[in-house]
Amino acid sequence: MVIHLRHIIAALMALTTFTGAAAVPAHTHTAVFNEAVRTLSVGTIGGPRGQTGIPVAVLDNGGFIISFDHLSEDREYLRYSLTHCNADWTPDQLSYVEYLDGFNEGTIDDYDFSRATTVHYVHYKLTLPNEQVRPTISGNYLLKVYSESDPEDIWLQCRLAVSEGSAVLGAEITSRTDVDYNRAHQQLSVNANVHGATVTDPYNDLTLVIDQNGRTDDVRTLRHPLRVSGDNIYYEHTPELIFKAGNEYRRFETISTQFTGMNVDEVAYAAPYYRMVLMTDKPRSADNYHYDETLGGGYIVREYNSDDDSDVAADYTVVYFSLDMPQMPGMDIYIDGDMVQRRFSDEALVKFDPTTNRYAKAMLLKQGAYSYQYLAVPAGTRIGRTDIVEGDKYETRNTYRMRLYNRRPGARYDALVGAAQITLR
Repeated sequence: MVIHLRHIIAALMALTTFTGAAAVPAHTHTAVFNEAVRTLSVGTIGGPRGQTGIPVAVLDNGGFIISFDHLSEDREYLRYSLTHCNADWTPDQLSYVEYLDGFNEGTIDDYDFSRATTVHYVHYKLTLPNEQVRPTISGNYLLKVYSESDPEDIWLQCRLAVSEGSAVLGAEITSRTDVDYNRAHQQLSVNANVHGATVTDPYNDLTLVIDQNGRTDDVRTLRHPLRVSGDNIYYEHTPELIFKAGNEYRRFETISTQFTGMNVDEVAYAAPYYRMVLMTDKPRSADNYHYDETLGGGYIVREYNSDDDSDVAADYTVVYFSLDMPQMPGMDIYIDGDMVQRRFSDEALVKFDPTTNRYAKAMLLKQGAYSYQYLAVPAGTRIGRTDIVEGDKYETRNTYRMRLYNRRPGARYDALVGAAQITLR
């Protein structure tokens, strides 16, 4: 069965509203700007499948793998560049010769065509560092991928972080917080040993950044520690270290078009896609906590019969989400997960359908195992609330990722001196 690209694009536009291709975007979040680019995956070499959050590699001792699909019959000639950024992801003033070995432009030559799929696509993969481009200093990097024929046509961008590994970070998590006791929050205490990091003024030169489960809407930034003892820096008992506990992520599997997978209620073909109708979701805020092993918002591409070749053997299907919940005036409901790049975009927005009295969403996704949650975003804000739909359960096995930056005297960039993560056990 042959599906023409024009039919794919028409169906995509009917599913949701896209930002389309763009020139240099105004923001520096991980994002896709081309409506035919799907399944952006950003991770570290040798890292876990389905890893979430901003990947961190150690300088001269690690690297990154970036992959994505382009819904097309033919290969496109693509290039990429790297921009060095401050701790807050604003581009700094360094010239590329100060942070790269090589020219600041490379070609993406690793690609393959989909095989025996109803939706045809080209799968691209980029590994960094490589013979063309090699970072030479630590810090934040923004990767941009664009058309060789039009450098202003940015297809996608993603955040990468390179660490010196000169500081050692540790942390503890407790549900006995400064605001409640075993109820709805979790609190961190973080310590850093900076013996090898050349820190001159730990009270003013360091920036600690923490996220929960890779979320980008509620990132915490601490610019001053509570106390310092020799080479040991302590961050404790401050509101920035207290997080809403949230709940375990929901999950589903679309690994086969021949049978229903986990939490899939119906599978059917309706040109030009297979369609996967998920079990109806319900609010969990009033439910008791239930332990579950999830990917924490991540996903793994997988086709049932092609585990070793799923990158090009997995098909694209339309996945139908539904949330049986009354309309929430003054709030927007979004799906949160790596499948939407953790952005409150039109693609992630779940709209209320008055004909069914449910929130509903259709999304084009590659076959695999997915985890997600619903976030309620009050009008005029950009931070999602977990308590409205998912509930806040103090037992939730959240993963917290920490990055410590150092702005050395006279330096023109924020060095990333250490990174770590911790999961509630």
